Amino acid sequence: MPSDFVHLHVHTQYSLLDGAIRLSDLFQKAREYDMPALAITDHGNLFGAIDFYQRAGKAGVKPILGCELYVAPGSRFEKQSQGIGETARHLVVLAENMTGYRNLMKLVSAGWTEGFYYRPRVDKELLRTHHEGLIAMSACLHGEIPDFILKNDPEGAIRAAEGLREIFGDGNFFLEMMENGLPEQKTVNEGLMDIARRRSFPLVATNDCHYLQRSDVEAHEVLLCIQTGKAMDSADRMRFETDQLYFRPPEEMIRLFRHCPEAIANTLRIAERCNLSFTFGEFFLPHFEADSGESLDDLLKRKAEQGLAEKLPALLRGRAPELQETYVRRLREELEMIRSMGFAGYFLIVADFVRYAKEKKIPVGPGRGSAAGSLVAFATGITAIDPIRYGLFFERFLNPSRKSMPDIDIDFCQEGRDEIIRYVTDKYGHDRVAQIITFGQMKAKAVIRDVGRALNIPYGEVDVIAKLVPNVLNITLEEAIRDEPRLQDEAKKSEKIQKLLNLSRSLEGLNRHASTHAAGVVISDVPLVERVPLYRSPKGDDAVITQYAMKDLEYIGLTKFDFLGLKTLTVIQNTLQFVREGRGDDLDMEQLLLDDPETYALL
Repeated sequence: MPSDFVHLHVHTQYSLLDGAIRLSDLFQKAREYDMPALAITDHGNLFGAIDFYQRAGKAGVKPILGCELYVAPGSRFEKQSQGIGETARHLVVLAENMTGYRNLMKLVSAGWTEGFYYRPRVDKELLRTHHEGLIAMSACLHGEIPDFILKNDPEGAIRAAEGLREIFGDGNFFLEMMENGLPEQKTVNEGLMDIARRRSFPLVATNDCHYLQRSDVEAHEVLLCIQTGKAMDSADRMRFETDQLYFRPPEEMIRLFRHCPEAIANTLRIAERCNLSFTFGEFFLPHFEADSGESLDDLLKRKAEQGLAEKLPALLRGRAPELQETYVRRLREELEMIRSMGFAGYFLIVADFVRYAKEKKIPVGPGRGSAAGSLVAFATGITAIDPIRYGLFFERFLNPSRKSMPDIDIDFCQEGRDEIIRYVTDKYGHDRVAQIITFGQMKAKAVIRDVGRALNIPYGEVDVIAKLVPNVLNITLEEAIRDEPRLQDEAKKSEKIQKLLNLSRSLEGLNRHASTHAAGVVISDVPLVERVPLYRSPKGDDAVITQYAMKDLEYIGLTKFDFLGLKTLTVIQNTLQFVREGRGDDLDMEQLLLDDPETYALL
């Protein structure tokens, strides 16, 4: 029997250094509780939306995508120096349908790109513009309505509630009640029930989940210390003053709200209304403009045939003339495959920015990975490797039985990479090009050091423990303790070290921070905010990046290009320059022999 309650306010590992819930553990629990649906409402972001959606599908749980927004008291553009608590109020919004999801992306993106001040903030003006398809809830004690109630201003609370109902529409705004053991929450709940009774507002029960089980509360407090740079024994550290913000079992929630059964029933009503369905497997290629008026397939065919014709004399020198037919046939077959899969535009885009780099004398790598197996890539100048001479297979790169985007990684000289990104940004539009987010995780050694700082254990002692973790790629603490007897001995000898390792295991693998992927650039066919939420680093870096990581972008069909800045190419360029200046020799890397005996003799 599916449970009669659904959690609609959940902070996962994507509420960075605030949510201590791993998605894998979350869905295991949701299945254990036989929950028909589940929401994700991370603070100010949609980082985990696609990951959550995919995992929910596998677990047989309906996914509800949402966010706990920060709403500025006035305009999002006003950034006066108030205390952090006065700069924004919380508001939970859930996407009811695809329109709501698109509006949620726009709200969250504007929070980071326009309203950021301590937090990524939206304002009432934005909510009015992008309210359609969204269901809103009044949030925790940091919400606008609870704040008025706690300031003993019931009329202000009613005005705020009416204002939000007017923005989202009748039946789309709920007063959110919690039973979390905080005395202030009791006051707020009484105030909310009074407003609901007097003004006919629907109530909903949530638990503002930040960790999975009640026993995880200490690990969560350590996580908050890592976020704020404080120690657990600091008197002024951030704390939640309750151990009840966990993923409560449905029967507990039903028991706690027996005085208000409608608040429980409304969780199911909201869940039934939220029906969001993605179509994965579609590809949205950026629009490549063919100046000649030809179709993209014809343009690629002409450029590839011209390129091959120019290269053939050198390719056939000293080899059997009948090889020419092998090249022509292979090119024809590859072009037909590319045409049937609809990827001509992709090749033209890559060939265009590689051409630009060469024109600007920015060194480009000869090709790497499976793309080196493409004769079309070779003929159009994308790679400098003849796949027929080296017996490389095109099918390893593109294969109709495995429908996925082509993926050509291009190496550029480290010093010229930013200029290539500027070129594609100017060509395709600043609102259609962005770099890609990546998440740093708390891995085995790093999490020990983070937790050690939070527990105020002397650095020297923590360092000894961290260094006992074997230097094995992606090793877990579980494996490290199993494989390294000295770690077991240290834990047995000292309760302090035992606690350090236990808490480290609880937090291991959680996302620690967001940063920019070293190579990935995404180019969209429409403004990016129509397809993906956007993020701007709070560290003052002006670059806008996607809120979805590499894999999630591929799922939603956006086209990713890898622009790798390679130090080796910079070294080679400098070396050629020194040779030119010192000896007057103008060397061409593409003409250098790969089987020169004297070179091998040096090795």
